[in-house]
Amino acid sequence: MFERQLPNLRQNNYSMKILSVLIFLCTSSVGYLYAQSGEVIYSMYCAGCHGAQLQGNTAAKLIKTEWKYGRGRDAIFRNIKFGIPSTEMIKWGGALKDEDIRALADFIVAAQEIPPNADRPIPESLTTKDYTLKVEKLVTADIHTPWGIEFVDAHRALITERIGAIRWMVDGKLDPQPIQGLPKTYAQQATGGYMDLALDPSFSKNGWVYFAFSHTRGSPADKSAEGMTKVVRGRISGHQWTDEQTLFEVPDSLTLSGGNRWGGRLMFDTDGYLYFSIGDMARANDSQNPGKPSGKVFRIHADGSIPKDNPFVGKPGALAALYSIGNRNVQGIAQHPATGEIWATEHGPMGGDELNVLKKGANYGWPLITYGIDYSGEIVSNDTARAGMEQPVVVWTPSIAVCPAEFVTGDLFPRWKNNLLVGALAFEEIRRLVIVNNKVMEQEMILKGVGRVRDLKIGPDGALYVLLNNPDMVLRISPDKGS
Repeated sequence: MFERQLPNLRQNNYSMKILSVLIFLCTSSVGYLYAQSGEVIYSMYCAGCHGAQLQGNTAAKLIKTEWKYGRGRDAIFRNIKFGIPSTEMIKWGGALKDEDIRALADFIVAAQEIPPNADRPIPESLTTKDYTLKVEKLVTADIHTPWGIEFVDAHRALITERIGAIRWMVDGKLDPQPIQGLPKTYAQQATGGYMDLALDPSFSKNGWVYFAFSHTRGSPADKSAEGMTKVVRGRISGHQWTDEQTLFEVPDSLTLSGGNRWGGRLMFDTDGYLYFSIGDMARANDSQNPGKPSGKVFRIHADGSIPKDNPFVGKPGALAALYSIGNRNVQGIAQHPATGEIWATEHGPMGGDELNVLKKGANYGWPLITYGIDYSGEIVSNDTARAGMEQPVVVWTPSIAVCPAEFVTGDLFPRWKNNLLVGALAFEEIRRLVIVNNKVMEQEMILKGVGRVRDLKIGPDGALYVLLNNPDMVLRISPDKGS
C-alpha cells in the first residue's frame, strides 16, 4: 500500500505524520489497537491534524454540514478504512480494526450538531449559471426507496420502489394504493429489488410497461438463493398488474447466489430498441465473458426478440441479446437528442466512475482496465487502457457513485438544450454536463447534499423530476419566473 501512496504522502507534513503512525503501527510489537472508545482513538491519531474539538487544523474540520465524500456512519467508516483516492486521506484499515473504525465513526457522528445521516433541508430555490431554479417537494412520505419514474401522461407517473412495488403519482401526489399482482423480488442487498421501468414507445395504444428486478429461484427471502436480473412487461389496469410476459431471463446455469450490483437501468431509443443493464454481480471477470450475463448492456426488441444485427448474434457460446461487454455496473442510460448516440454512466470501484458512449459490440474493459482500485485497497488492474477497449469520456475519482442520466429536452430549459444531467448516490449530487463533439466541456453542480439521487426525468411539462433516496421523496425543479 505504501508504494502507491508515497507520491501523495510526500506533499505535506500532514501526510508524513500519518505515514509515521502507520509505519509504527505496522512494525511495532503491538501491531493492532485493542478495541477502545472512539474518543480515545480520535485523540491519539486524529486530533493533531483535525483539531482536538474536530474544528480543523492542518487537515479539514470534522464538524460540518457539507459532506463532500458521502455522509452518514457508513460513509465515514468507508472513508476511514479505505481512504479516498486522489486525496490526502489514505486508508487506515491496515492499522485499525473494524471495531475501532466503527467507534471512531460513531464518535465523529455523535459530535455533529446535525447528524450526518439526518434529512437535510431541501432548498426552495437554487442559483445556477443560467437560471434561478424553483424546487418543489411533491412526494415526501409513504414512499420507500423510489428507483425509477416514467410519466404516462401530463398528470400521472409510475414509480418503482426497491422493496418490490409500483405506485402511481397523480398530479404530484402519491396514490396510497400500490399496484397489485406484481412478481416477488429479492431486495436484501442495497442494489437488489425493483429497479428501473420504461414505457413502450406505443404505450398510448398498447399499454405495455417494462421493468427490471432481481429475480431468484425459490424464496426471495433466502439469501443463498440463486438469481439474476430479469426483465418483464405487463399492463396496468387501475391498480392491477396484468398480462405479464418475460422478456429476458437466463437459464438456471447462469444464475448466481449472493449477487450484488444488479444493474437494472432501462431505456427505449428512438428506433424502438430496449436497452438494459446488468451489473457484474460481484464477479468482475465474468464481465469479459460473452457467455455470462453479468457486467453487460443488452439490446432487445420490445417483445423480447433479438435484433438480427446485435453484435454477438451467431457467435458460439455468446448471449445473443448482448450489446456491449466489460461494464462494471451501468446505472444510467440516455440517448442524445441530436446525435442519437447512447450515453451511459457506470459505477467504478473505489475511484473510476465513468461516463461512456455505448457502441455496438464494444468492450469497456472492466476489470482488465480501470481508473479505480478495489475496496480492499488492492490493485484491480495496473492498466487504464488496452488495445480494443473503449476509453471513458469522463472519469470521476473519487467515485461520486454516478447513477441516472437524462438529456435536457423540451422548451422549459432552452439554455440547457441537449445538456446531460447526471445524478450521484454517495455524493448526493446533480451535475449538468455540457457536451460538444462527444467531449464534456463543462460540469456545473446543480444540487448537493440533500439525498441520494436515484433517477432524473424531464416530465411532459418540461420540468425536471428527481427521485431521492435517504430521504425518500420526489422533487420538481423548474426555472423561476423571470430567470
